[in-house]
Amino acid sequence: MDGFAKSIGGGGPNVPAGSHPAGGSQAAAGGGATQRTQYPYVTGTSVIALKYKDGVIMACDTGASYGSTLRYKSVERIKAVGKHSIIGASGEYSDFQEILRYLDELTLSDHMWDDGNSLGPKEIHNYLTRVMYNRRNKFDPLWNSLVIGGVKKGPKGDEKYLGMVNMIGTHFEENHVATGFGNHLAIPILRAEWHEDMTFEEAVKLVEKCLLVLLYRDRSSINKFQIAKITTEGSTIYPPYSLKTYWGFTHFENPAQGAVGSW
Repeated sequence: MDGFAKSIGGGGPNVPAGSHPAGGSQAAAGGGATQRTQYPYVTGTSVIALKYKDGVIMACDTGASYGSTLRYKSVERIKAVGKHSIIGASGEYSDFQEILRYLDELTLSDHMWDDGNSLGPKEIHNYLTRVMYNRRNKFDPLWNSLVIGGVKKGPKGDEKYLGMVNMIGTHFEENHVATGFGNHLAIPILRAEWHEDMTFEEAVKLVEKCLLVLLYRDRSSINKFQIAKITTEGSTIYPPYSLKTYWGFTHFENPAQGAVGSW
């Protein structure tokens, strides 16, 4: 929390014929046959998000790996979408850039209607489920797990929304979500400690606890994190910052000690 306090002291789309999104179609050498990229190259790891009293908070690190090499250290994987939503992504970064292009076109088209209404997080989430499922059915998936959060006025007042969708179109809405390695290590913490009337400060503390666990256990994570929030007043994506760590635990110094069959 200290580091965060110091840092703030922010059906599928129509793709033009002949265009090839990064990680998508390419003409095979010689034969002219179409091939698909079936494996992601530059990838980001876990995204953590949860609802709190005033809105939705989302967090992830800023690393991107080239295979198993932690190649990039300042990649932002949380973006604002329109007036009411934010999106975070795990997985192939170039595919995430393509998704952001789709969303830019969607929000621009919505804005040009000028009808006094704008797309909320639920509409964005529904759109992305169709995009991901559509690409999956073409055997040309977008290799991402996406988290969509937002706040928009509804019949019952300000309505908070948080959902996710993966690369094959599986989607759901929840009070707290985590992608990647966080789905295994952060979800148990969130289930045990999350409550609906959390303040922003409590939400930051809980998210940082999850990020610290992932930093210790996920080789693809780095100690440079970014937090974003969205409320009725709009979205804020804060500058990256680091957490205080401690690597002196006995099992960190000698992880094989006491393990059955270890060398």
